[in-house]
Amino acid sequence: MERRTIGATALDVGAIGLGCMPMNWAYGRSEQRGDRSLRAVHAALDAGVSLLDTADMYGPFTNELLLGRALKERRAEVFVSTKCGLLVGDGHVVANGRPEYVRRACDASLRRLQTDVLDLYLLHRADPEVPVEETWGAMAGLVAAGKVRALGLSAVGVRRTRRSRTGDLYEGTIRQLTRVQQVFPVAAVQAELSVWAPEALARLLPWCAARGIGMLAAMPLGSGFLTGTLTPGGGFEPDDPRARHPRFTAEMMAANQPLVAGLRRVAARHGDGVTAAQVALAWVLAQGRHVVPVPGTKRERWAVENAGAAALRLTAGDLAELAALPAARESWD
Repeated sequence: MERRTIGATALDVGAIGLGCMPMNWAYGRSEQRGDRSLRAVHAALDAGVSLLDTADMYGPFTNELLLGRALKERRAEVFVSTKCGLLVGDGHVVANGRPEYVRRACDASLRRLQTDVLDLYLLHRADPEVPVEETWGAMAGLVAAGKVRALGLSAVGVRRTRRSRTGDLYEGTIRQLTRVQQVFPVAAVQAELSVWAPEALARLLPWCAARGIGMLAAMPLGSGFLTGTLTPGGGFEPDDPRARHPRFTAEMMAANQPLVAGLRRVAARHGDGVTAAQVALAWVLAQGRHVVPVPGTKRERWAVENAGAAALRLTAGDLAELAALPAARESWD
């Protein structure tokens, strides 16, 4: 698989990563089985994937424990990225950015992942009760202690609004990044980026590129919608976040089918076996050499298919056609 470098320290990773959240958190919990997910991890590594993206809150904790089983056998092949800063309670999630907590969380993640060092440690969310510089300073101390190689910031949780296409969606994230950069360099930012959620292209991605900061593109397949495998009105499990997402109502899934149709048209031009999902991932890869899509899955089949997108090269005509697709609609449109 093609390799890419992210961050000023040139962190080397496969061009496609593996998002591990669905294995133990949120999507389709009734189908979450450890052994099957572990097979997906090994299949991805066999296909050239190196970046495994997790967080201590996934489960909570069980996803790191699962990945620890893989790292115990194949640590040299893995670029491990995990996150801290969110605590899961009974039906709620709260931020915790206190320095003492960050240090404890890192040690706990190292134990669960069965490794001596984390390649990338991301702040999942900033704690509104703690200056972000204090949290980031504690994380920088983990680098100095040799427990972490590089630091990142997650902007995944930014909520879309009706004005999301104005380019202002990540204004707060950029202010936060500017503050923490004064304390210790940011190697990577994780944010949503896909054909149906391109908002990061307006300001966040150029801002990162100008400063040598890598982008981990979260939800590059639109939480599964861009694969074309979801049926409008098919329904989701009650605890699946898509059951409450404004783009996953039956009406909006039907209205957004032109996006899937466009991906399929491009895929058809590239020959048998190329899928809409692979085109969606190739589109993300085409947004810059510092961009690494991190599609999530718990299935071996999709892990291998997603990895195959690294070999797909979209033409200028392909990219122009995808750029001309209608913007994704929300339920309030």
